[in-house]
Amino acid sequence: MFYHLLYPLSDVVSVFNVFRYITFRSAYAVVTALVISIWLGPWIVEQLRRKQVKEKIRREGPQSHYAKEGTPTMGGIIILLAIIVPTLLWADLTNRYIQLILAVTLGTGLIGLIDDYSKAVRGQPKGLVAKKKLAGQLILGLALGVVLYAWPPAPEFTTDTDVPFFKNLVLPLGVFFIPFVLLVVAATSNAVNLSDGLDGLAVGLSGIAFLAFAAISYLTGRADFSKYLAITYLPGAGELTIYCAATLGASLGFLWFNAHPAEVFMGDTGALALGGALGTVAILTKKEILLFILGGVFVAEALSVIIQVGYFRMTGKRVFRMAPLHHHFELLGWHESKVVVRFWILGIICALLTLSTLKIR
Repeated sequence: MFYHLLYPLSDVVSVFNVFRYITFRSAYAVVTALVISIWLGPWIVEQLRRKQVKEKIRREGPQSHYAKEGTPTMGGIIILLAIIVPTLLWADLTNRYIQLILAVTLGTGLIGLIDDYSKAVRGQPKGLVAKKKLAGQLILGLALGVVLYAWPPAPEFTTDTDVPFFKNLVLPLGVFFIPFVLLVVAATSNAVNLSDGLDGLAVGLSGIAFLAFAAISYLTGRADFSKYLAITYLPGAGELTIYCAATLGASLGFLWFNAHPAEVFMGDTGALALGGALGTVAILTKKEILLFILGGVFVAEALSVIIQVGYFRMTGKRVFRMAPLHHHFELLGWHESKVVVRFWILGIICALLTLSTLKIR
């Protein structure tokens, strides 16, 4: 909004020329997201508490979590507002990349909201049936894949994806790009959701990942930098930097309330939205394969569940004391805060490794 209202005035008042720069608008997107989170957060948490939108702890989980019973959930509403409003204020709203990422954020957030409402308000212990929730994610991913395949956001946007560590090497997907997009969106949204089991864990890791993608988006949208690094140049993709910056600010703002001991949980509303958005940014910047490195902790969390369930069905025994992986370390005696901080450290290492691959080619 500000970009469209104020930048055209730069011909009259030169100071408005700053709205031309992505870096300027990204910085203020972070600040705006933080202000919205910290300003609206207490009111939203109080409304959730009054309406009895509270978390119900699974009896099969760690006993130390029983004390969290009754903590307000569905706090992902704070995250959604703190992402969408700054993006609308500071980004170029005619940019197709921005339109697509906002659509996926709202779509996955809505799926999570319905699930949280079913569990916390309607008293359905499992919320949406897993098949229905997955179906919603798959439909959304399918829609995104079809749109990108049939109506790409830029002429330079193809169905190829970059291969890390190699210059000018891409993986041509052709029509298989559509199921590929579907898989990335569904897998990433569920991986982040599985990581949302400890105070501050998922939102902290998400903030780290989106900070890295803010840099990647900026480089991808610059002809000079992308040529120097031998990565795919996508005109207009730089606007995603503003979205990633807003998401970073929203993550930090929510962490204000979600740090141990948490005053509110994000629920599926926030987890599915953050995960779906993370996968979509990777798709839009052609860095889907790099997502395995950047989201290394998310990948480990998801794999721990797959391994645990598969091995138990085959042998009746468990590989981990409990899955997802963060619960395994809790049951080994690590304090919840120690697990979270150590996973954050691993997330930072993964982000640094990811950024280093842009130069190691």
